[in-house]
Amino acid sequence: MKNWKFYNALFVRVLFVMALFFFCVFLIYKTFYYNALLVGFFVAVMLIEMYFFFRNQLLFYDKTLLSILQNDFSTNFPEEHKKENFKTLYLLYNTLKVQQQEQTSKELVYQSILNSIDTAALILEKENEEWNIFLMNDCFSNIFNVPKVSHWKYLKNYLPSLCAEIENVGFTDLKSAISIKIEEQDLQTFMLQTSHAKTYNKEYFIILLDSIQRVIEKKEKEAWINLMKIISHELMNSLTPIRALSQNLLHIVDQEKLEEDDFEDIKSSISTIINRSDHLQVFVENYRKLAMLPTPTKIMTPINALFEDCLRIMNPILKAENIELINEIHSPRSILIDKNQMEQVIINLITNSIYALKEKSEKKMFISSYAENNRFFIVISDNGKGIDPEIRDKVFLPFFTTRKDGAGIGLTLSKNIIEAHGGYLSYQTDEGKTSFVICLI
Repeated sequence: MKNWKFYNALFVRVLFVMALFFFCVFLIYKTFYYNALLVGFFVAVMLIEMYFFFRNQLLFYDKTLLSILQNDFSTNFPEEHKKENFKTLYLLYNTLKVQQQEQTSKELVYQSILNSIDTAALILEKENEEWNIFLMNDCFSNIFNVPKVSHWKYLKNYLPSLCAEIENVGFTDLKSAISIKIEEQDLQTFMLQTSHAKTYNKEYFIILLDSIQRVIEKKEKEAWINLMKIISHELMNSLTPIRALSQNLLHIVDQEKLEEDDFEDIKSSISTIINRSDHLQVFVENYRKLAMLPTPTKIMTPINALFEDCLRIMNPILKAENIELINEIHSPRSILIDKNQMEQVIINLITNSIYALKEKSEKKMFISSYAENNRFFIVISDNGKGIDPEIRDKVFLPFFTTRKDGAGIGLTLSKNIIEAHGGYLSYQTDEGKTSFVICLI
């Protein structure tokens, strides 16, 4: 319906040419040869005009479609083509032009985001069985002193060890540490993480590199910030009321005459100040325990004897809380540990499990051990409420606790003791079960 003018013009031309043609034949039949020649000339002119009419139409279509295929939207449509025969084509051209502008804007935003992160990022695109560099962020270029090359084979000249590592695994998903030498500098260790992605007929390979030193520094900084928040919170909880009460005492003693009620206020204020001071003293003492943990005095200790002593202490509490203890430790093995410190760790973990089982109707605790790859593991589990996802990264943080009567140093102290033994303490949260795992090397 939108191209009626084009079809009308075409129909009129065809009709006019046919009429002239038949008129020419009629003149020849009547032997009016000169007149027929003149009409024939007009027919030829009309055919030539029709040829150029069609040619111009098709050329414009071809030119526009070629521009679309090549993503070249720099051509401007003449105003007359926007409303007449080429109106539909103009709408298609303009729609695709807007979409390309939006896509370009998104790509600029994505590139800006990638350039703003501190992780070295490299994205490869597969073309004809070869990998080309689709995007390299500024961090990657700056860390490795690499220009923004466009082909994988060029990158191999700058970072042969990285490229060899990725080629050895066949451009598959990978997560490992890698040492890379940057020009004349010493070897530096990076955490390498790669992933493979497909979209329509395109394949992409994403490479992320983080400096191990920077990761450690970031974790240390986050730990210090969290620790300072907790320490500040504890200090302010005591110093704020102490200051307020001190000001109140100063106001009372400045009076010319003291009433009996004033003496009661003084006693109450002094009592509160003492209580908050005691709390601060306990807090500082707990910090001292963490900061001044003695070096373990290790002796060979039977694992059965270790748990017999711990459970002798904890059994009355377990029975009082109606907790079923499933002890799967029946090992004649001895381990090299500081028995007193290790008892402290196990008692702390059992105490935490008791707290986690408080609100459960069916209370079960599991204790087990096993050896694997020259390492010895002790597992203490329970079917309690588990660890909420929002606090999982804070469980080993000093002075962090979800218990009203907790000091927040039990897990931190336990972790420090295990690390002083050359091992590590971790936790696992499975469906309906939380486990703390002690690994001793």
